[in-house]
Amino acid sequence: MCLPRLLAIGLILSHSLVSAFYLPGAAPKDYRQGEDVEVDVNVLKPGLGYEAENLRSLLNYDYYDERFDFCKPESGVRSMRSSLGAILFGDRIFNGPIKVKMNVNETCKAICGVTVEPQNAKFIDERIREDYSINWLVDGLPAGEVKEDTNTGEVFYDLGFDLGNKDGSLNNHYEIVIKYHARPNGFFRVVGVTVWPSSLHRPTTDISSPQCGNHERPLKLSEVENSKNKFYYTYSVNWEESSTVWATRWDNYLRIYDPRIHTFSLINSLVMVIFLCALVSSLLLKTVKGDISRYNAIDLDEDVQEDYGWKLVHGEVFRTPKSPILLSVLVGNGTQLCAMIGVTLVFATLGFLSPSNRGALATVMLMSWTFFGIIGGYMATRTYMTMGGTDQRKLVFLTSFLLPTFIFAVVFILNLILIFKESSGAVPFGTMLVIVILWFAISVPLISVGAWLGKKHGGLPSLLRVNQIPRQIPPPPKYLRPVPSILATGILPFGAAFIEGYFLFSSIFAARAYYAFGFLAMTSGVVALTTATVTILFVYFLLCAEDYRWHWRSFIAGGGSAVWLLIYGTYYWLSRLSLDSFASTILYFGYLIILASINFIVTGTIGFLAATWAVRRLYSAVRID
Repeated sequence: MCLPRLLAIGLILSHSLVSAFYLPGAAPKDYRQGEDVEVDVNVLKPGLGYEAENLRSLLNYDYYDERFDFCKPESGVRSMRSSLGAILFGDRIFNGPIKVKMNVNETCKAICGVTVEPQNAKFIDERIREDYSINWLVDGLPAGEVKEDTNTGEVFYDLGFDLGNKDGSLNNHYEIVIKYHARPNGFFRVVGVTVWPSSLHRPTTDISSPQCGNHERPLKLSEVENSKNKFYYTYSVNWEESSTVWATRWDNYLRIYDPRIHTFSLINSLVMVIFLCALVSSLLLKTVKGDISRYNAIDLDEDVQEDYGWKLVHGEVFRTPKSPILLSVLVGNGTQLCAMIGVTLVFATLGFLSPSNRGALATVMLMSWTFFGIIGGYMATRTYMTMGGTDQRKLVFLTSFLLPTFIFAVVFILNLILIFKESSGAVPFGTMLVIVILWFAISVPLISVGAWLGKKHGGLPSLLRVNQIPRQIPPPPKYLRPVPSILATGILPFGAAFIEGYFLFSSIFAARAYYAFGFLAMTSGVVALTTATVTILFVYFLLCAEDYRWHWRSFIAGGGSAVWLLIYGTYYWLSRLSLDSFASTILYFGYLIILASINFIVTGTIGFLAATWAVRRLYSAVRID
């Protein structure tokens, strides 16, 4: 069963999709010689190296935060339009303070002079120690620093450039290198932007004649009371012609760090899935088939043999579990999340979520979740009716509000912390209101429609009659007890996604660009198959131990990888993070709890649905006398 499906996935997702490509999401803009080129600024973010450096903060700050004392545009600060997803992911884009003209070099141009007070100097120095980076956008393209992969020798652009240096000095001069592609019609397009920042302690603060030569001393801010830190910012612009076309200008940014690691991890996961599928197939085709043949081959004229193993609980296996409405709600939300993740990965793998369209990924996820409420309501209702539930109104209410309320409450608390810390990562009130409107005006009605459709189709028919008196459950073996079984069933799906999980953590918490959606899509498929096969094995052993409480146990066992995600998240916090503030720690574990909860519901739903299919197939083949 699993092997043909696995081969089909491998045939459909070609090698080009494994690496993922993208379709430019914005129309190219052509510039004439000397025409103004748009320069915008985004938030300052903390950095994380891939070697020994540790992330020290999770707080973002607006570029024009008064404590930075950055230069402002002469025409005034204007907020640029951003998508809903970009705002949720922390983008706060404003017009920039510098002026750049197409293919016109500039040398040592002054931006403005500033005076930094001691309290602001302390704030800036703390951000320098936390390795914050400045983020500019030139024609929508991020300004980055040129770096080289020590393993492959590949040159790439790292997003953003340093606010300061390891010695604590502040960068106040920017060497901007902009690459352009010449069009046959005499127009030009921006295809690359790099910035080389430097710290210059100038002997004078007169900006009428700026100095940008080499200076022995870097610029260090004084935190001494009543001190005045007077200096000025400068920049230079150099234009370089490039053969890179506009459609591939993001290639230097969207690189896959050591693709061999992703490939080896994927191969390892595929081998594990093939082994598990073979094991389950052997179990179902040999062991179970043999049991069924033996049970059905009893000569009714002779004394009937006593049942044993999983057939002993045939009168209990379809008994309604405890809290069926809660289990149905979780299954409904889980299928809704699975649909959201599946559609998002398909669009991302096929390249429709272009990085040019900032926040497109988050926007697609949010809208998919909203409109797939009909799937959640449908699956929740049919699951509930299969287990004999009758309180439809309560089911619809909980499906609509239980999981969203939990996530909204956690995000609201984290948002209050961000507001208290004056971080730009705080979601504006207007954006929160839009999300609530989407929730109440679209998602809730669609869940109600899905519940109506599910009620119309009804639940799955009961295959066997349930005994009036519940059967006593014998003490289970140690490996089938809740804690050992959760850890055992969860380690294999988590192991299949471990490598991709590392890169995802770096992308989520350290602002690293992640675009290996082909690898991620295949890894997600492997995790789903692994979860399903492991849960089927677990439920078979559980029934053989005469424990018929498989509904909740299959859901919890399927979601066991969430426990390992929490363990890995704690290890990541200890090994890769050195968060200086208590607020950053709370933010990290708040986001980790949300990720683990979503992982638990998604994989738990996969495990429950797989177990439901296996149990119904198993007991439908047995003749019950």
